[in-house]
Amino acid sequence: MASQNTPPLVVHLLYRLDVGGLETLLIDCINRMPAERYRHAVICLTDYTAFAQKITRPGVEIYSLHKAPGLSPGTHVALWKLLRKLRPSVLHTYNLAAIEYHFLAALAGVPLRIHAEHGRDASDPDGTNKKHNTLRRWLRPLIHRFVPVSADLQGWLKSVIGVPERKNTLVPNGVDTDHFAPAPAGVGVIKGRHFPPSCFVIGTVGRAQDVKNHRGLVQAFIRLREKLPTHRERLRLVIIGDGPCLPAVRQQVADAGLDDLVWLPGARSDIRDVMRTFSVFALSSIAEGTPVTILEAMATGLPIVATRVGGIPEVVQHGRTGMLAPASDADALADALAFYVEQPALLAEHGLASRRTAEARFSIDATVAAYLDLYDGHARFTNKLSEPV
Repeated sequence: MASQNTPPLVVHLLYRLDVGGLETLLIDCINRMPAERYRHAVICLTDYTAFAQKITRPGVEIYSLHKAPGLSPGTHVALWKLLRKLRPSVLHTYNLAAIEYHFLAALAGVPLRIHAEHGRDASDPDGTNKKHNTLRRWLRPLIHRFVPVSADLQGWLKSVIGVPERKNTLVPNGVDTDHFAPAPAGVGVIKGRHFPPSCFVIGTVGRAQDVKNHRGLVQAFIRLREKLPTHRERLRLVIIGDGPCLPAVRQQVADAGLDDLVWLPGARSDIRDVMRTFSVFALSSIAEGTPVTILEAMATGLPIVATRVGGIPEVVQHGRTGMLAPASDADALADALAFYVEQPALLAEHGLASRRTAEARFSIDATVAAYLDLYDGHARFTNKLSEPV
């Protein structure tokens, strides 16, 4: 526990610290929280990458437990010992992979235990897995606050998991609208540009994993070129991000003969600059919470073409800031993209509406303030294992 002159410690527990929306938000919150309010440590169940260097706050320790696949009882022992050593005031876990450790945290005497739901993976896009939901219900009494990032997830926690309203706190994701902003007026060749300015560039940013369905986006791009033969020579696709599905996506592009039209550079550190070269931002996910990359694109002043899943319809206003399509429907996604190719005047109009929405509704400062308020609850809880009243 913190001494009288030492700020309380918040331990963040997640599966892996790597490039991603959840991880970007976590780092932004750590960097922006007042140093006199809380200290922070990050525990990765598996490992972390160079992305962790984006944590600029001094004194933030990062630990790797190198968890093996499966139950890995050794990980539980290692985490218990680490929690007993660090003596945090708050444990903040992220998504399904970390929720099971709340029992151990309660045994270790962590006063305030918070669990955030940022979205689901491709194996359970609708949150109906009985085994996983039974685990969530069993751990529900040990968790003082559930934090969904969208109203969709909040409703699911209430109706499916049975989380009472007093413990079900919606905290929307936020974006730094100073960093992510449209390119300044008068800029010539924009840094990060890969294709000529005359091209219509469809871009996406996200880890190459099944839930993002990048292969579906490539298929929609193929269908778009078929639907709009008079525009096909200037259509381009950019997919930024690394991950297990990237080799398969690259093979799909090669098999379709699109190597010169689709750019797949993997992970990039200059996301803001690359986004400024897009005409529209596209997301083909089959499940989502509130994607941080969509918020970044909106702050950049881009219209959004995305699937109607999870919290996306809460962020993207169909026909005003973007266009929505059903998940796993390449034809519908191609039609939504064609809407902007054929009506270029709406690119600026919807892009401006996107920017204004990001500024008004999704401020990173508001997100940080909401988490500070949650963490302040540590003083109200004791080390009991019963459900708080």
